[in-house]
Amino acid sequence: MTTPLLEVKDLTVKRGEHALFDHLSFSIAEGELLQLQGDNGSGKTTLLRALCTLIPVDNGTVLWRGEALPGARESYFEGMCFAGHSDGLKGDLTALENLQCSLTEHPASIDDCLKALDSTGLAERAHLPCRVLSAGQKRRVVLARLLVSNATLWILDEPLTALDADGRALVGRLIETKVAGGGSVIYSTHQPLAISDRPITTLHIGAPDQLTDV
Repeated sequence: MTTPLLEVKDLTVKRGEHALFDHLSFSIAEGELLQLQGDNGSGKTTLLRALCTLIPVDNGTVLWRGEALPGARESYFEGMCFAGHSDGLKGDLTALENLQCSLTEHPASIDDCLKALDSTGLAERAHLPCRVLSAGQKRRVVLARLLVSNATLWILDEPLTALDADGRALVGRLIETKVAGGGSVIYSTHQPLAISDRPITTLHIGAPDQLTDV
């Protein structure tokens, strides 16, 4: 049996005395898509942040290629890239400089960074400080960061935020290309994601934990 890329066993995270999710278990293999669904406040962002070790968990285990965290932490952070609600950009640095500074776990050349910015439609704005970019353009810098990371697993929290129709279509294409190349993506979104030819497994948060394929 093939070892999952990422596996979660009996994960519990509480907010006060209330469990956002309790004994949650799921896995994702290379080349798969996993979408989180649930109402506002159901715990989708909390789960994604827990997977990235940004918040502690109350119980359970996260395994990367069969090895439990935190033992696999170094390998995990080399193979995973997270894009959350905050773009995490420094306004006084250019788009290019932000890419170079943010990729401590995934070193990349200037040429690779410029190619990634070109792929997300920011070639002409690569040398502008991020404080002059629009919200949508800043999200495209975040997308470029995903591309240049070469991480096997992308974890995306509302990746369509602040993007126009072209930007939303771009996200769909990038994810399709990622999965077609053997990468994996875990994401949450309140907006339809334009993915046409890839099966998507859905994990319902805040309801009986049930995986479905669509």
